[in-house]
Amino acid sequence: MVDSLPISAIICTHNRDQYLGAAIDSLLAQDAPSYEVIVIDNASSDRTKEVTEARLPHPRLQYVHEAQVGLSVARNTGARVAQGEILAYLDDDAVATPGWLSALLAGFQANEKLAIAGGKVTLLWPPGVTSPPPWLSDGLAGNLGAYDLGPEITPITNPIYTPRGLNYAIRRSFLEQIGGFDPNLGRVGKNLLSNEELQMTELALEQGWQVAYLPAALVAHNVTPDRLQRTWFMRRGWWQGVSEAYREQLAGRAGLVQFSRGGERIVRGLYKSLKYFKDPAIRFDNLVYAYGQIGYLKTAVAGMLLPKPFKS
Repeated sequence: MVDSLPISAIICTHNRDQYLGAAIDSLLAQDAPSYEVIVIDNASSDRTKEVTEARLPHPRLQYVHEAQVGLSVARNTGARVAQGEILAYLDDDAVATPGWLSALLAGFQANEKLAIAGGKVTLLWPPGVTSPPPWLSDGLAGNLGAYDLGPEITPITNPIYTPRGLNYAIRRSFLEQIGGFDPNLGRVGKNLLSNEELQMTELALEQGWQVAYLPAALVAHNVTPDRLQRTWFMRRGWWQGVSEAYREQLAGRAGLVQFSRGGERIVRGLYKSLKYFKDPAIRFDNLVYAYGQIGYLKTAVAGMLLPKPFKS
């Protein structure tokens, strides 16, 4: 690494040219004194390259094409290319506030044991939508990227509260220590495989590092129209179940015990759906949860039948 920078901003993008320009522009307008912006084009077939090249006269901006599809693959490519000691990842459909990088960098500089950090995420609704649908619970809004642990810097000791991947920073030395992002987790094309950030938090805490929520590192996340359909949440719930079972397999916590876990969760979700039938948000939240456990059990079965963890 030559002429290292304190922080690098990285956008990993796949076929989302509609929002990409605003994401790049928000990074080029940061108030941090010294940083770079890298766009990793993850095998896009739309106007991603043209959108980026239109801004390439900017001296901070760099475009890199990654032919192998996969978010974790793209993140690792970004880490290899970047010069920063801190790697800050912004989703291609998010917009960072001007102080985003400065807030992240300040958090890492104040704590040498901080491995991972992320900030508050608000939601930007599609044109014509002024409020969330009545069937959308606060919990399911988290699937859209919403993330708010309050106004204070907060240590994260429970991985379920890990920062959102759309607003996510990681220390290079920690990432190198664990060998990078696991390409077996994270989205690949149109699938919704996830849990890679949760796994990273688990690894950091196990190895004596720290993880934190930095509220001043604020970004807004665009909610695409398709994500306001119940079918998207059902699909997202399915992949959440798949991701959880697969993560357990990678961590050596799989086996017959997964059947009791999944079965109990299905019963619990269906029971709560009926119990709170008159509340559309709670009812749908629990229905999505129960449906996700079918994906969990399917992956658990496949993991026992195949010689290595199965990715549905």
